[in-house]
Amino acid sequence: MRPVREQYRQGDVLIMAVDGLPTDRAAVSRDQGRVVLAEGEVTGHAHAILDRDAVLYEGDGDERFLEVSSPVTITHEEHDTIDLPPGLYQVIRQREYTPKPSNRDARWRYVAD
Repeated sequence: MRPVREQYRQGDVLIMAVDGLPTDRAAVSRDQGRVVLAEGEVTGHAHAILDRDAVLYEGDGDERFLEVSSPVTITHEEHDTIDLPPGLYQVIRQREYTPKPSNRDARWRYVAD
């Protein structure tokens, strides 16, 4: 049986420990000094890290990865904070399927926050 890796959830964001980062990644710029993991389309609230010891990367498609070199805190205006230990993580936003009368128009979308 495969051991369960560390997982953290804050609303519609899942953060899972990973063994390494993809080689084809690019660092995401900070937004007003914050590392923004996800931003709400409806409220404008953000899942964010203020600490300097975190770097967010984008991989292929919409894959996101987080490198944390010392303990950091993830904040959001509507959720409890999460203390995240040093490590490598994949950041996954929850999606939902929106069926349409015609399968042609059906699609996956991120959960609106």
